[in-house]
Amino acid sequence: MMQHFVRPEGAPPVNNYSHAVAFTGPMVVVSGQVPVDSTGQVVGEGDPEAQIHQIYANLTTALKAAGSDRDHIVKLTVYLTDLADLDTFRRVRDEYQDAARPPACSLVKVAGLVNPAFRAEVEAWAVAPTAS
Repeated sequence: MMQHFVRPEGAPPVNNYSHAVAFTGPMVVVSGQVPVDSTGQVVGEGDPEAQIHQIYANLTTALKAAGSDRDHIVKLTVYLTDLADLDTFRRVRDEYQDAARPPACSLVKVAGLVNPAFRAEVEAWAVAPTAS
């Protein structure tokens, strides 16, 4: 199996991982995306809505660089540090997803993420329609 590790321009800096991995076959696996901008700065500290918008921006960037897009997400795993943010997450997610084609999704409540300022992290599996 051939793999292409994607670290797209305009995405936040990474430390020993790829934003996405495209492989021979029709799938793309996207690492957990966090509320960090392309300069590595935390976005929306204390503001779950701003953080989730940034997460979806990062997810979109990684998917595009790997030959896919949000319309082709088949699985999301969502990590929240506070379940009080769940309604906000769902509202923002629905701005980015086609309600007629919702992906499979797992939600995990966690005690914390790698940076205490992060309130959420989202990873995804998607179909890469351009892959052959």
